[in-house]
Amino acid sequence: MLLITGDITLEDWEMTESFARSSGPGGQNVNKVNTAVELRFEAERSPNLSQPIKARLKRLAGRRWTTDGAIVLQVQETRSQARNREIARERLRELVLKATEKPKKRVPTKPTLGSQRRRLAAKTQRGQVKALRGKVSNDE
Repeated sequence: MLLITGDITLEDWEMTESFARSSGPGGQNVNKVNTAVELRFEAERSPNLSQPIKARLKRLAGRRWTTDGAIVLQVQETRSQARNREIARERLRELVLKATEKPKKRVPTKPTLGSQRRRLAAKTQRGQVKALRGKVSNDE
């Protein structure tokens, strides 16, 4: 069981872990021990997450979200399988926690009259600078 907030917990049946050999440094340990962790969380089928949270989670997960509605996290940072499991679970917890935050609704505002005038004055000034870049005539 993974505790996200006071009212959201993820059950063990929703998550499956598989292990593989890690790449990278580690000597003979790399060739013998399955330390890389692939954590699969069945987000779409989870009864503990509301539909808006699932929608935000899908957007946040990006390409880690599969077509059947699962999130797949792969961790192979350390040489310890137990530590990689902890990292994967913590990343999942942070992802779901971020999805629980409801985004603020943007209130559209109009630019102030002063800012509009400053913008137009800057455009005029820039146009004058560019107008001075023409060819120089030899009338003198």
